Amino acid sequence: MSSSPASAGRSPIADLAPQSLCAREPHVAADRLVAEMVPPPRFDSVRFETYVPDPDQPSQTEAVRVLSGFAAGLGGAHATGSGRRRWFTRTKPAAPAGPRGVYLDGGYGVGKTHLLASLWHATPAAPEQKAFGTFVELTNLVGALGFQQTVRTLGGHRLLCIDEFELDDPGDTVLVSTLLGKLVEQGVALAATSNTLPGKLGEGRFAAADFLREIQGLSAQFRPLRIDGEDYRHRGLPQAPAPYSDEQVTKAAYATEGASLDDFPHLLKHLARVHPSRYGALTDGVRAVCLTGVEPVPDQSTALRLVVLADRLYDREVPVLASGLPFDQLFSEEMLNGGYRKKYFRAISRLTALARDAKALVED
Repeated sequence: MSSSPASAGRSPIADLAPQSLCAREPHVAADRLVAEMVPPPRFDSVRFETYVPDPDQPSQTEAVRVLSGFAAGLGGAHATGSGRRRWFTRTKPAAPAGPRGVYLDGGYGVGKTHLLASLWHATPAAPEQKAFGTFVELTNLVGALGFQQTVRTLGGHRLLCIDEFELDDPGDTVLVSTLLGKLVEQGVALAATSNTLPGKLGEGRFAAADFLREIQGLSAQFRPLRIDGEDYRHRGLPQAPAPYSDEQVTKAAYATEGASLDDFPHLLKHLARVHPSRYGALTDGVRAVCLTGVEPVPDQSTALRLVVLADRLYDREVPVLASGLPFDQLFSEEMLNGGYRKKYFRAISRLTALARDAKALVED
């Protein structure tokens, strides 16, 4: 569902040697965390009209209809006033009647993020009155601003969209649930997707019951919207391309403007020195990621960091060209059968899509 920008950066000989992600140690200011709470570049142009429902899955068509109506219902004045001027009012706003949120319930790859971003775009409000981010980005915002300041910052918004609500971290779940409760009191509408709890068999299993139970008192604010379907990233598409040789990857990195070139094991070690909230900044300006010596990740902490990097690269549509093992051999059987299986399958799916995009780097 995406087009590759790979060929646009090709040149016979790059002006400069490829950069190295391992040489970058970005620092991200708190105000950037707020300003960047918009749909990622991959979803800049998505709309309900560009979502192509599977004709064999009527729930997908129904989801578009319901979410379009939800967006339209968010028009007009904010439930408790306008903008951040409300910060200084002494009158506690009345909680809005009825659910103020929608939960998109489905397996990975059915287009939940496309629909969530489409909802953000369709909501009739200025961009600064809408926020979009992953659960991790939201917890990072709380860490940077503090809880009360985060409530004040997001409390003037019309809509908050949370992608991949992390049900596998009980402490952060309670923190974010408490935050969302405060925002609902301020009249903020909510929309969310989530992952699957650890120990739940079947990566395609729907998570609505888990989500509503884990957010406890906030559950009445969400209407579950089930979206059936297969992972569109592999729907009718070929298998991931075989890895290339070290020489092919290196040559492509030198011939591609804005490419990075790193040894995969060294990159994994570098990720441990950079906070995951900075992985987006780590890839600023990078038009292609070239990796040599891909091998299985050694442990779960490293694997989870790689998942975050894969998400940021996928959001930004950065092709990934690699030598070594294919991406479906990154994670051990123990990892793929464990509590974070859904994250690992998502990472494999997304890296596979980016590897397909990267074929143009060596075949043009």
